[in-house]
Amino acid sequence: MKFSKKVGGGLLIVILVTSCFSEKKEAASLNLDKILESNVLKTKETLKTLVSADSFPRNVEKGSRNWKLVGVKDWCSGFWPGVLWYAYEASGDEYIKKEAEKFTLPIKQIAYSSASDHDIGFQVYCSFGNGYRLTGNTEYKEVMLAAADTLATLYNPIVGSIHSWPMKPQYPHNTIIDNMMNLELLFWAAKNGGSKRLYDIAESHAEVTMKNLVRPDYSTYHLGAFDNKTGAFLRGVAHQGYADNSMWARGQTWGIYGLAFSYRETGRDDFLDTSIKLADKFLERLPQDGIPFWDFDDPKIPNAPKDASAAAIAACGMLELANFVKEDALKNKYYNAAKGFIDLLSTDKYLSGNKNQGLLLHSTGHHPKNSEIDEPIIYADYYYMEALLRLKNWKS
Repeated sequence: MKFSKKVGGGLLIVILVTSCFSEKKEAASLNLDKILESNVLKTKETLKTLVSADSFPRNVEKGSRNWKLVGVKDWCSGFWPGVLWYAYEASGDEYIKKEAEKFTLPIKQIAYSSASDHDIGFQVYCSFGNGYRLTGNTEYKEVMLAAADTLATLYNPIVGSIHSWPMKPQYPHNTIIDNMMNLELLFWAAKNGGSKRLYDIAESHAEVTMKNLVRPDYSTYHLGAFDNKTGAFLRGVAHQGYADNSMWARGQTWGIYGLAFSYRETGRDDFLDTSIKLADKFLERLPQDGIPFWDFDDPKIPNAPKDASAAAIAACGMLELANFVKEDALKNKYYNAAKGFIDLLSTDKYLSGNKNQGLLLHSTGHHPKNSEIDEPIIYADYYYMEALLRLKNWKS
């Protein structure tokens, strides 16, 4: 009986998410303009409190109104300049552009330093990548090409993937699902003056992740441990999830989005098919209110914390999917699912309003370490802004 209730709830939420957002896209665009305008104004207000270009918002702790700041080497450093670039894209405001340039510049050092972990893509592509896309600044291009080469130094050809966390010796070679997002930097570089080897590394990493971190039921492991001498897959590990066999919400969305753009870059149908199945698994397991808990298998559900960041990343990933699936029914399914997440995140329940400097409430960072639980987190804001702009610019 428990099982049938769970399945019933999943089917209900798929219907709700994919069917209940039938208003005209023109009407939706008007609403998107208002949301983006509000987000831009709030971002400008936040800028007034940030005095150092090498200190970046990461999260808003309970009891605080202001962002907790981190340095350049924090894995989240690129998201704040990314938010600024998106705010500039939405508004055309030259003041925001100058601030985006100011906060982007300090991250340059990442591209020219030894790689300590896989987060180079998050740090550099979200900042310099968006800056280059919007300005064509050739200096930004050079930084990105250097960053791609630096990221590639972590590649282990025996395993066929990038070593995500060298600082964790208990896993001689590890690949985490988050690392799928860093492949976009490699794919971009291979098309823009970098070595063809960067493409090969990205494709191989995506394949190894797909074959080993995706379970037979199309949920995902957070971390895959490999023998660094033989390349053999040893085991899957939860790390930031509830248990080794649980479905960590944000990890699932990294997989959806990363494999979708890996299909875009390679044309490999197995990448697209796997992304579709990960997305369907995510939709099937959503709770009835449409926003995931931090882990779908936390026994404390419904009293477990939500993860708005996972919903924002899912929206981006499903809009990516909607671009590539062939059948109209699937295009509508993933478009409507993405729009459903954005609609829900744009309600008073999830928008921060005047509560604090973040855009979104209710994200969860590292639950097993009791870190960033039910707080605004900068990557939630980044992918929320990306999703809003992608939806606004959507061409069916």
